[in-house]
Amino acid sequence: PGHVQLLPPQNVTLLSKDFAMILTWAPGEGSPPDVTYTVRYESQDRLDRWMKVPHCKNISRSFCNLTCALSNLYVKVRARVKAVWGRSQSPWVKSQFKDYYSDVELAPPVLTLNVRDNSIHVSASFPLPTCVENLTWKYDLNLWEAGSKDKKKYEGYFRKDTVTINTTALRGNYCFSARALYESINLKHSEFSQPVCVLLNHKG
Repeated sequence: PGHVQLLPPQNVTLLSKDFAMILTWAPGEGSPPDVTYTVRYESQDRLDRWMKVPHCKNISRSFCNLTCALSNLYVKVRARVKAVWGRSQSPWVKSQFKDYYSDVELAPPVLTLNVRDNSIHVSASFPLPTCVENLTWKYDLNLWEAGSKDKKKYEGYFRKDTVTINTTALRGNYCFSARALYESINLKHSEFSQPVCVLLNHKG
């Protein structure tokens, strides 16, 4: 294809979602179906130095996960994207500034329950990008008897901790739910996970 007026991507947004920093956009009006996109980012401590993002060069999808490309999770960054088609290129379009540390949005953890004779071991796993594994993620756990409003709370466990609960005195259907926590400029937390329920000390 020769030189065609290629309209820039629209709705360019830097989102923090489910522990990740993701740039999203929509194709410009009248974009050819085989158009591709290239993304770069700059951080506030080195303005006007647009860094390449190798896994988001000439991609056909309309999002780019920037989390592990960022050199510093504590500095505000913004990204830009352009459309490429043959020898035609659209102008770059920039997103707003965001920083992972204070803007990160958390997803609820996934609970694993291990029922033993007189105890239950609960652990929470988080869908984390590898580069943020060692930040201090925590979780809160709630336990209640199905149908009851009265919840027992276990708070501030580190991500890899297992909560062990003595079940000798518990009879019936008990439910567990957890939320992820992250201490940044203020305390952030996810929604609580969907309840997981188990029958304890069930006779018969």
